[in-house]
Amino acid sequence: MSGAEPSAGARPAASSKRELPSVRHIIDRTPRKFDVTTLPADMLRVYQSLEAKFGEEYGLLFLFQMRTAMELHRAWHMTLLTSKILQTTKDKFNLRMTWNLGVIRLKFRVEDGGFELHRRVPYDYDSEYQDLYMRVSEALCAGHISVHEALIFQSEIKKGLHTAKSGLFLRDFPGRLILYPFLASTCAVIFFGGQWRDAGVAAICGVAAGVAEYILSTVGGEAKILIDVFAGFLTGVVGGLFYRFDGATYCLSAIFLGNLYWFFYGTAFVIGILEIIAGELETGVTRFMAVSIKTFVLSLMASLGMLATLPNPATVWVEQNQNCGLINLDAHWWRIPLYLACSMAALGQYRFRVVEYWRGLAVQLVGYEVQYKVTKFFEERKESERDYLDTMASNILGAATAVVTACIIAYVVDNVQKRYYSQLLQRGTHRDETSSKLDDCLYGTLTTKIRLFRCLRIGRKLESDKLVLEKKLRKQRLELDDPNNPLSSIHLNKEEENLLLDTIVNAESMNIWAMLMPTVYQLVPGSVIAKLWFNTIFPPEIKEVERTIVGTNYTYTTIEKDTLQDSVFSNLMVIATSLALGLIIGFAVVQSYNNIFTTLAWWETDEVKEGRQRQQNMRTGMYTMAKDDNDDPETEAEKLSIIEEEARGDNGGKGTAMRDEEEPKEVTQQGID
Repeated sequence: MSGAEPSAGARPAASSKRELPSVRHIIDRTPRKFDVTTLPADMLRVYQSLEAKFGEEYGLLFLFQMRTAMELHRAWHMTLLTSKILQTTKDKFNLRMTWNLGVIRLKFRVEDGGFELHRRVPYDYDSEYQDLYMRVSEALCAGHISVHEALIFQSEIKKGLHTAKSGLFLRDFPGRLILYPFLASTCAVIFFGGQWRDAGVAAICGVAAGVAEYILSTVGGEAKILIDVFAGFLTGVVGGLFYRFDGATYCLSAIFLGNLYWFFYGTAFVIGILEIIAGELETGVTRFMAVSIKTFVLSLMASLGMLATLPNPATVWVEQNQNCGLINLDAHWWRIPLYLACSMAALGQYRFRVVEYWRGLAVQLVGYEVQYKVTKFFEERKESERDYLDTMASNILGAATAVVTACIIAYVVDNVQKRYYSQLLQRGTHRDETSSKLDDCLYGTLTTKIRLFRCLRIGRKLESDKLVLEKKLRKQRLELDDPNNPLSSIHLNKEEENLLLDTIVNAESMNIWAMLMPTVYQLVPGSVIAKLWFNTIFPPEIKEVERTIVGTNYTYTTIEKDTLQDSVFSNLMVIATSLALGLIIGFAVVQSYNNIFTTLAWWETDEVKEGRQRQQNMRTGMYTMAKDDNDDPETEAEKLSIIEEEARGDNGGKGTAMRDEEEPKEVTQQGID
């Protein structure tokens, strides 16, 4: 099996042990078997048929592909990157499998359409799960774990066995309820011009909307379709009641948009444009229209809530504008701390690991500050208010710098953790055997962080247990190196083997999109588009414009609409498209730098360059379609012609005859693998 780990056989010589890349090669690990009876009936039928025809591993790899696609699609709905991950696994193991990742419906075909399975995967966002599922796929393709271990690990992820208690608390109800008022109140002030009293009402609306979603989700089934209906309506009712009976001093747009921010899939607008640019037209257009309609439903229900509580909602919507934008954020020191508080709530919504909040906050802050400063710059210098150049420039630069920041953080973290996990897995030279203090410093810093987070009850117990396991592995590794010691392999109990598997998976490179996705969510933001829908429901006031007759001192007055407030689709396209272009530009900058650096870095080994190339290929999946040879396959005659031309070129035009000095090369099983 390609992904299987070799067990320890006869005891090797001491000199050969030091050349082993990792201690996992000399651990006598218990073989694991994935229980296929836990599968749905249709997947089990397909597996049994594939197993009978092509063997167990082939059938299990199909299961792994399908489960990976479903969970990644559920966790981020990034079809481009999901397809890239699936294509990598398909090419690695030569699977005869295709898929169609729609907005909601997924189709999987295997063996030239001999089997076809469908799944319906609803919208959700989960940074931690998407990161783990991608790491499992990378570990399998690298041969670090077997397909049985990969499938078992996937099952454990869904059970929450690899998630900290802090993550489990915020992952689902009722703990998740604390995020709704937190996000609503901070968004109302930092994004939508609200005051602190508006933040308080938005928090109350957040509690009402959160409880409604909790109840409807618990009921399940068809009741879930009413979540947006109740969330929007309750927001309108609560905001309308406060406006009517508490002095009409509230900014309703800030309250509504701040609370409904949770339900607006702002990221999906950008992903839809990315898919269209990449060529996934059907999925991109469908996603774009679906999210636009979802946003309109929420806005419409909030308006109906106003209608139920206010005698003149249209008039109130116009009057409440005078209560908005009264706080000059530039003049207050707490603008950035408030934004970071809002960002923490967004990270909780996206189920980001609590111990890794600093990464997400760093990317969010850079993107926000660039977007904010560029917007202010153009507001001060531009002469016309009838264009969207400031929005376009700020979004492109904000998104591009966020991408570059995320890639830099990923590069630094991966390199630091590579040294850390090398110590845990006994790869290479141990820190006690070198004179350099760098490994000691890094290992000490990370272990201190782990113990601190564990003390604060926000870290995983598994991370603390790994420190104990590292000492045991180190001790037994030294005993193996001692020729006078009879120990022939390292033995671990079941819990320690589970811990080792978790260590191997988490030693893979981190998922950049998992870190970048919450930033894109806040850069849109989706609520800006909802504000435009409110302008459709409550048309802007007619403006009186005084104009001068050319060549005279006479003036006349015209009546016209506020085109900037009225052009919903124009704003929508500028915001979403500019952010999508910013992401593409950001990744293009990173890719270009990597290409130049790889070319100039003569001191690096081929292994290091190949690793960087793998990561670069994965990044292209965030804005381009995955390439499959079967999309436009060559005929057998064309393949034969290419082989003959290459052979003639290799032999200096002498055809396919073997040169006299060449000897036949022995084809070993190792070479085939």
